[in-house]
Formats: sequence, structure tokens, C-alpha cells
Amino acid sequence: RVGGELGRLDHVHAMTDVTGFGLVGHALEMARGSGATLVIHDPSVPALAQADALARQGFVTGASGRNWAGLGGAVTLPEGLPGWRRDLLADPQTSGGLLVACAAGRADEILARIRAAGCPLAGRIGTVEAGAAGVRIEA
Repeated sequence: RVGGELGRLDHVHAMTDVTGFGLVGHALEMARGSGATLVIHDPSVPALAQADALARQGFVTGASGRNWAGLGGAVTLPEGLPGWRRDLLADPQTSGGLLVACAAGRADEILARIRAAGCPLAGRIGTVEAGAAGVRIEA
């Protein structure tokens, strides 16, 4: 429901549900659509309670690898990012999360609305910069 509400706001510029192509795949879609670089701060990306532990043990989807293969080198990763974390960034299995791009000055307001709608894990995970269409993950 919160997505429909946010979609009516002038200061929300783009929004997508993060399923199928994982966070990085949908972020790349947004970057290409806007002709900008999305910068994602990896430690800020929320995950389900046991996702990290399971991924460290090798429990990842085959789709994570296929999603990375389809990105065509348009995503830059920080040196030393563990493979399990990379797999989670492209995991298509989510809990219905939204990736929202909005006016920077209104981000706190948008975040408060999302949390008030029952999504306590919502957070600011990055920024948009002028530059070539792509995604840069930062540690």
C-alpha cells in the first residue's frame, strides 16, 4: 500500500519492487532509466534476520549468479566484498522491498512514511550521482 501512496508524491522520482533481479538488477534499471549512477552503501542494505548466516554457508539461489551474469559489468563492487554478500545483493527472493528514488531533501520524510506503514527495516541505502548509467556498491 505504501508504494501506491508514494507514487503519487511529486518528490518521488522512481520506484520499483526488488524481486526477480535483486537489488542490484533493479538499481541498474533505475540508473539506466535516469542516465545516472546509483551509489549503494552496502552496510546500509537491510537483510532478513538469517540471510547473512545462510549465505555465508553457501545457501544462495542459482538466480543470484544468473542475475550477476546479466548485469554486463555495469555494477562496480568494492575490493574485498565477499562472494556471499555479492550473492545477496542479486538475490531475487525478497520480502517485497521497494527501491525508492526521491528528492534528497525529502528522503527523511519518505523514510518515515515507509516505516509508519509497517516497514521498520526501511532505510537510506545510497545516493544518486551524475555520471554514466550504472551502479557502484561501496563498503
